[in-house]
Formats: sequence, C-alpha cells, structure tokens
Amino acid sequence: MFDENYEFTCVERFLRYVKYDTQSDEDSTTFPSAEKQKVLLADLAKELQELGLSDAHMNEHGYVIATLPSNTDKDVPTIGFIAHADTSPAVSGKNVEPIVHKSYQGGDIALPKDGTVIKAADNPQLAGMIGWDIITADGSTLLGADNKCGVAEIVDAVAYFLRHPEAKHGEIKIAFTPDEEVGRGAEKFDVNAFGAKYAYTVDGQTRGEIESETFSADGMIFKFKGVGIHPGLAKGKLVHSVKAAAAFVDLLPKDRLSPETTEGREGFVHITSINGAEAETVVKFIIRDFDAEKLKEYEDELVGYANQAVADFPGSSFDYEVNEQYRNMKYILDKHPQVVENAVEALKRLEIEPILTPIRGGTDGSRLSYMGLPTANIFAGEHSFHAKTEWVAVQDMHMAVRFIVEIAKVWEEKA
Repeated sequence: MFDENYEFTCVERFLRYVKYDTQSDEDSTTFPSAEKQKVLLADLAKELQELGLSDAHMNEHGYVIATLPSNTDKDVPTIGFIAHADTSPAVSGKNVEPIVHKSYQGGDIALPKDGTVIKAADNPQLAGMIGWDIITADGSTLLGADNKCGVAEIVDAVAYFLRHPEAKHGEIKIAFTPDEEVGRGAEKFDVNAFGAKYAYTVDGQTRGEIESETFSADGMIFKFKGVGIHPGLAKGKLVHSVKAAAAFVDLLPKDRLSPETTEGREGFVHITSINGAEAETVVKFIIRDFDAEKLKEYEDELVGYANQAVADFPGSSFDYEVNEQYRNMKYILDKHPQVVENAVEALKRLEIEPILTPIRGGTDGSRLSYMGLPTANIFAGEHSFHAKTEWVAVQDMHMAVRFIVEIAKVWEEKA
C-alpha cells in the first residue's frame, strides 16, 4: 500500500525546475543543441546524489544517469524511468513565472500577462478537475510542464522509495535527457551503459494514459532547380525555381493528407519550411503515418506532384531525399507485452481506468525501442504542450508519482 501520509515533493521541485531556461534549438548542430540545458541537468545530478543515488552523474552529452539499487531478493528485470529536461523552441521558456490556481471552480482560466486565456472549451480535461489545483505560467511564456513535471515526478518517486524500504522493487535506472523537443533526445543515448531492460518515458498527459504506439516518421527534402539571371536580361532565359516550387505546393491535396484535415489514425504530409530564390528553392516536409509502409505511398505521391510542377516550367528540375526519422514503437513493444501489461496492472491497483492511445507524434521511446530498450510512454499530467496555455494539475502530478511507484512494485511482484 502507498503511504497515504506521504508528503509529496514533486510540485515544489517542479516549481524550481521551470525557473531554468532549457529551450532546445532546432537549428543547432551541436549536442546538446543549447548548452543552457546542462545547467538544470547538472543540478538534477546533484539532487539525485543528495537523495542517496551515489552514482548519479551528468555525462559529456548532458544525459543524467542514476541507479536506485534493488531492495528485493527476487531476480527482477531492471527497468528505467526517463524524462526530458528541455522545453519546446516554439515559445519562450525564459523567466517563467508559475502560478498555482488553488481549488479550480470551472470555466476559463485568465492569465495575467498578454491577455492569455486557457479556455475550458479547448481543454475538456478541466471539467473533471473541479476543486483541484492547476499550475500555469503567467501568460508570457510556456510553463515547462512538458516535461519538467515528468522529471519532478521521477525524482519524487525515488525519494518515496528511499523513505519506504518496505515498498519492494528491483533495480531502477533513471535518465534525464536533453533535446527531446527537437527530435534528438536519444541521439547520444547509450542503451547498453544505461543498463535497463525495459523503460518508461514519463511524458504523457491525461491521467491513465499509456502510449505504446506512435507515428512512423520520415523527413523529405525537395530541391527545385531553376536558372538564375539578372531580371533585366531575363526574357527567354530565367527559369524561376520559386515558381516551380509554388506550383508543386499548389498541387498538394486541400481536403486530405495535411495535418489540418486529418485526425485519429490518419497520416499526413506537412511542409515545415520553404526557402529559395531564382536558382534553387528548398521545400522540407515531415511524413507521418502509424503504418510505416504508407510512408512510401505518400512520398511517391509527392514525387508525382513535383514531376507535374517542373513539367510546366521548361528548364526547371528537382531532386529529393528521404531521411528516416523514427518508427512506430508498437512494432517493438508488441514483442514485449509485459511493458504495457505491467503498467495497466499498476493503474488498476490505483483504481484508474487505463487509456491506451496512439500518439500522433513521436517520443524518445520510439527511437529507444529500436535501439534495444523497449519503452512505453506514461502520463505525467501535462496539457496544452508548446503553448503559453500549458498547464498541469497538482493532483495529477501526485498520482503520476504513485503510478511510477506502483509500476516498479508490479515488476517486483511478478518476477
């Protein structure tokens, strides 16, 4: 049984962590993408050491790794809990001023800065949180709940285990990572050195969510070639690559295959940038679907549109490249059903209805699963990611701590 008198520390920790500016940089070629992420990560390593995890350290790549030793005689598989310390580059994470709205009574939540309002109509989960305490930023920045609440919850779960030796568990590995928000969180992660056999990223939203399925993802880059020349001498000579690229974009379906027209299990292609001039224009896409085989269909369709576009601009041409980004972790987790099954059992013991949902995106767990560490994603309570309207409920953070503890206990009991 969980100690009902336990004084949770995750909220206090979280309110400290959000004060660190840890935005990752999607244009950087270094790792981590922004050195400022290491400030929080180094402090997290010290915090884990102070709790009693003597091997806690930050390595040269900014990963914080630590071990909570087993306290049972059983042969329990080593499991890991992972969260990322960086925040999205989409909205500023500097000078975050968190606000705790005590005993939420329903309706919209007006924030004091920039006219920002968290609308209840856009956040249906709030309807079930009457009387709960909601944490937001002040409206001028994001909050950083994605994923600093997951970091805080993992640290609090470690603290709980250290104070309650009667709660039996096998060896538990902890990792805090940089650069998840720019898709590079697992880039330098050493699975063998980490030492876990299975893992969970604590980076989901609604209470009860377990996510074991993500999009499969490719990136695609088209380079449209033209002929550049001084516009005063251009007649019969200029072939404008921007116009060919624009014709290509205009051929894309307007009623399907884009993020704004798809939902559920539907895939999409999405333009992320267009840059160019007369001689060359580059159009970048991300390609997504739960079925990896469909990615090739979408890519072939795009190539067909590109051929149509250059045919209308004699003298223009194009080339393209496809880069694999990640694959649906379901293909791996289906071979290790105990990862999800044990999480489901933990939720049932907490009297929470499991919500098994696919992610219309990816997580570090996608790449880690294919690197040899089967990893599912579990709820942390964060909502309205990457926006000034980001929020998390105190009560969900507490329950996430209990969930982490219960997962570890289930693995020990089933060993």
